[in-house]
Amino acid sequence: MKRFWLVLLSLGLVLAFSASAMAVDVKFSGSFYAAGMYLDKTTLRNTNDGSDNVSTAFYFQRLRVQTDFIVSPGLKLVTRFDAMERAWGAPRSTAITTAQVDSAGTAAESENIAIDWAYINYASPIGTFDVGIMNSGATGTIFGNSPIPAGRIKYSYTIGAATINADITKVKDKSLTAKNAVTYTDADNDQYAVEGVFTITKDAKVGMKVTYYNYDEFSPGKSTDSPVGNFKKKYFLFTPYAIIKTGPVEIQAEVNYATGHVRKFGDSLAADYSLNNLSAFVDATATFGPVYFGGTFAYISGDDPGTTDKQEGGTLNGGNDWNPTLIMFNYYDRTYWAGNLNGYNTSNAGPMGNDPVTTLAGAVSGAGFPGAWFGQGRIGVRPIAALDIMASLSYATADQKPATILNSVFGWEVDITGTYKITNNLSYMMGVGYWFVGDYYKGSSNDNSLRNEYMLINKLTLTF
Repeated sequence: MKRFWLVLLSLGLVLAFSASAMAVDVKFSGSFYAAGMYLDKTTLRNTNDGSDNVSTAFYFQRLRVQTDFIVSPGLKLVTRFDAMERAWGAPRSTAITTAQVDSAGTAAESENIAIDWAYINYASPIGTFDVGIMNSGATGTIFGNSPIPAGRIKYSYTIGAATINADITKVKDKSLTAKNAVTYTDADNDQYAVEGVFTITKDAKVGMKVTYYNYDEFSPGKSTDSPVGNFKKKYFLFTPYAIIKTGPVEIQAEVNYATGHVRKFGDSLAADYSLNNLSAFVDATATFGPVYFGGTFAYISGDDPGTTDKQEGGTLNGGNDWNPTLIMFNYYDRTYWAGNLNGYNTSNAGPMGNDPVTTLAGAVSGAGFPGAWFGQGRIGVRPIAALDIMASLSYATADQKPATILNSVFGWEVDITGTYKITNNLSYMMGVGYWFVGDYYKGSSNDNSLRNEYMLINKLTLTF
C-alpha cells in the first residue's frame, strides 16, 4: 500500500510540475558588455596646482536581461533586470535611494541586481494593453530620449497603416502610503499622452506625439525643499518625427516643442513665467557600396537671461540615449562611468545642451541652461562585411550664455571608431576621441586656462 501511495504521489508531482511548465513559455533576451576606458584628464581646468593632472583608466561592465513569460498567445509578463553593473575592482556605491537613469534601482543596487521592469502585455481583440512598470521617456528617434522605468498604463491599436497609442505615466507620487507619512493630497507628477504613427512603407514612417505634463510635486503646502518654494509646472510637449529610408539614403528628423507655464505660490522667487522650449534634430546617412557619408544637425533652445517672465530652455535636452561624440556629449560611456568634466563657474559637459546648475531653484526656472547648436560630418567604410570604421568631426556652440559665462563655443571634437563583428552576436569596438575644448568652459574670465581632452575606449558586446 505504501508503495502504491508513493507511486501515486510521485505521479501527482510530475503532473503538477508538467502542468506548470506547459502553462508558461519563457523567452530570454538581453546584452552584456565589458569595456575599458582611458580619460586623459578628469577636469577641463588648467590650474597648474596639481589638481588638473589627474587621469583615469578602468574597466567596467553591465549585464541586462529581459525575460518574457508567455502565458498564452497574446498574453505575457515582461520583466527586465540589470546586474553586475560596476567598475572592476573599484569601490562600491553607497546605498542611496535615488534611482539612476534607465533603471528602477539605485547605482548600488545595479552593482548587484536591480529589477527594472515588470508589466503585463495583453494583445486583446480591441487593442494591446501594457500595465505595470516599464520603459518611459523614449519617443520617435533616439534624439531627446532619456528612458527611465515608470508605472504606466498604455494602449495601442493598429488599423491598416495607422497606429494610435495612448498612455498614462505616474512619474512621481508623494501621496500618503505606509512608507510616506504626509498630511497633504495629490502632490503627484503625471504625464498623459496620445500618439499617431503612420507607416508609409516598411522603411518609412512618420509620427506625432502630444504629451501633457501635470507636475504638482511642489504645489502649495507640499514643498519643504528650500529654495524651490511652492509651484506648479504644467505644459504640453509636441513631438513630430519621421524615419525614412529611400534608396541609399537614411533620414531621421524630430522636433520637440514644449509650451505651458510655471505658477509660483507664496515665495520670494521670481513671479510666474511661461514655458516655451524648442529642440530639433536631422540626421542623414548615404551608403554607396562599402563607403558611407553622414551628417547631423541638432538644436536645443537655451534660457535667455534677459527674459525673466519666460523660460526658453531647461525643459528639453539632447537626452541620454543620443551620444553623438565620444567625449563632449556622451552620457552612457563617458559621463555615467567617469563623471562630469567641469570647467570654470557652473560650466560642465553632459548631455547636449544640458549644463546643470547647482541649485534646484535654477533647475526649475531654467536659469543657467545654455542650450546648444550642434553639427557633425562623418565618413565610414566597411572594407569587409564584419568591419565598420568611421571618422567624424563635430562642432558645438551654446544657444544662450548664462550670466557667469563669457563665451559661447563648446568646441570641436574628432572621433575615430572601429567595430568588428566577431560573430552575429558578439562585437568588439575601439575608439579614440580628441576634444578641442571651447572657451565656453573658461566661465567668467578669459584669463582662465583650459586643457584639451582625449579618450580611448574599447568595448566587447554580446547580445542574445
